[in-house]
Amino acid sequence: MLLHDAIEGYFAGIEAEVARLPAYAESYVEEILTAERANLRIRLRFNNGHLLEINEAIIIESGTLKPLGYRYHCQRADNALIFRYDNTPHFPDLPSFPHHKHLQDKVVAASKPDLLDVLREAGACMG
Repeated sequence: MLLHDAIEGYFAGIEAEVARLPAYAESYVEEILTAERANLRIRLRFNNGHLLEINEAIIIESGTLKPLGYRYHCQRADNALIFRYDNTPHFPDLPSFPHHKHLQDKVVAASKPDLLDVLREAGACMG
């Protein structure tokens, strides 16, 4: 499989999951920068007004897709945080450093989640 095909396949899986959500894309940008590097930026508005923003930079290393940086931010219609996963290195005392999850009133250790799981988690919060 060509590296470019791996990125395209990844994007296709994300697109399919997004299509199942009760939401519309305010913006949706897939950028293939090189055969080994891509960026994904999505802003989804759910039917109830909640928002999910996805920012992800990925590379292909040894034939595997790997994140360079990511931020998955979900908030209610009133802008209150539901959750945000990211790997910004600002909580060095967490065992999962630099990966973590922000909740409304705390930050917890968390591994980098699969983006498909994040989409499902956001969808489950929209009820």
